[in-house]
Amino acid sequence: MEDGALSLYQQQALENLYLAPSDVFTTGMGDEAREYLEFVAGEPIVFATRPGERTCATVRVEGVDGAANAAAIDVVAAPGSSLSLAIALDSPAPGTGVVGTRLRVFAGADAHVDVSCTQTLDDSWIVLDDAGIVADERARVQVRHIVLGAGRSYTGLDADLRGDDARLDIDTRYLGHGAQQRDFNYVAHQRGRRTVCNLDANGVLAGRSSKTLRGTIELVHGCKGSVGSEQETVLLADERVVNRTVPVILCDEDDVAGNHGATIGHVRPEQLLYLASRGISPDDAERLFITATYQGAAIDAPDERTRAAVARLAATRGVRIEEAVA
Repeated sequence: MEDGALSLYQQQALENLYLAPSDVFTTGMGDEAREYLEFVAGEPIVFATRPGERTCATVRVEGVDGAANAAAIDVVAAPGSSLSLAIALDSPAPGTGVVGTRLRVFAGADAHVDVSCTQTLDDSWIVLDDAGIVADERARVQVRHIVLGAGRSYTGLDADLRGDDARLDIDTRYLGHGAQQRDFNYVAHQRGRRTVCNLDANGVLAGRSSKTLRGTIELVHGCKGSVGSEQETVLLADERVVNRTVPVILCDEDDVAGNHGATIGHVRPEQLLYLASRGISPDDAERLFITATYQGAAIDAPDERTRAAVARLAATRGVRIEEAVA
């Protein structure tokens, strides 16, 4: 997808617009991380749909002990087509190393792209999940990030809503416990008229875990009628956790709407007292919140193999979820 290898749909989307082709696929983790992941991955995996086609695909990236393993994924969704892509990052065997993905998505006019990435690695691993998205007229892109494991997990996404009436929905679910670190960086540039961007994040932090979420929505001059929204809900299940939430809305257009909000808090003392009166200790209460996160991920898993990976990781935390998803 460099200057000399653009698809017809990309060339049409780039005509008479702001960015040069070489700058279109900016990703959320920056050039150095993207280049590193592409070097590790080697030849990219390419999914290119035909106009009007409906299809699905799955990519699995597993940890390799003492090494880095990554996949570079390019998606070109032709006008009117629909693609559902499931990405699974897992460590079924013990080890330590780096696991990552570099994803680039071009959604043509009226195309629908649904991306689901489920991360279930053990604490010994580092994860780099980097993505760049370009959406043409009336394109719809949905991204779901489920971050459950890895000692250090970094997620970045940069989206360019270039076409009129394009829409991006990002749904992030995360869990942090022990000394785990979570870092999210989402950037959306709304350039087309009447574009919509929704960023919704929900997480539970326990133990001594830490999380940083930066969400930036840029309402570019000329994007009249556009709406951008950011919302995060964080449950702090332990007094020792560190949470950083940094919502930013940049606006250079008057006929737009930008909204952001965050709900962040500990379990209230009266709630803990209520649970204690029924024989549930604070530690047991924390386990309930963690269990609910695993159960939700298992229920929403795109396939049985991913569901089994969620169950495997949950079991390492002493959580059984089979009954909840049977």
